[in-house]
Amino acid sequence: MTKLTAVDVMTREVWTAHPDWSLELLLGFFADRGISGAPVAGDDGVPVGVVSLMDVARSGATVEREAPERRVPAYYHGGVELYVSRGEIDRMMQASDAEVRVKDLMTPMVFSVTEATPVQEIAEAMITGRIHRVFVTRGREIVGIVSAMDLLPVVRDA
Repeated sequence: MTKLTAVDVMTREVWTAHPDWSLELLLGFFADRGISGAPVAGDDGVPVGVVSLMDVARSGATVEREAPERRVPAYYHGGVELYVSRGEIDRMMQASDAEVRVKDLMTPMVFSVTEATPVQEIAEAMITGRIHRVFVTRGREIVGIVSAMDLLPVVRDA
């Protein structure tokens, strides 16, 4: 049986986020591509970190959007207003994280492997590091990505 390596399972098309992107741009980038994380690279293309939806969730950052007008059921009334004034609630709702940038959310560490790294080592790194993706690099250039989803067919077919 042939030992599989990163080059055998990696996704070759890797989209990168930029450290100066806004939160709104990042979320659109993820949604448009159907991904949950990406490497962050500067203008020179060199990876400086990784950002994921989990990083966004941990940060508590939000994108200000107009909420649709809706009727609030009576059983929700009289809850938070007992503890927080209406003015404080309004200020919290108006607070915008529009100035939050990818560089504020990202993990400034890149987990990378070479194209020759065996998939068992990749899986071990993901388990140990509690990460969902590693980047395949050639020198300082990202040439692929291996996600947990890329490893599932390997397990299935073993």
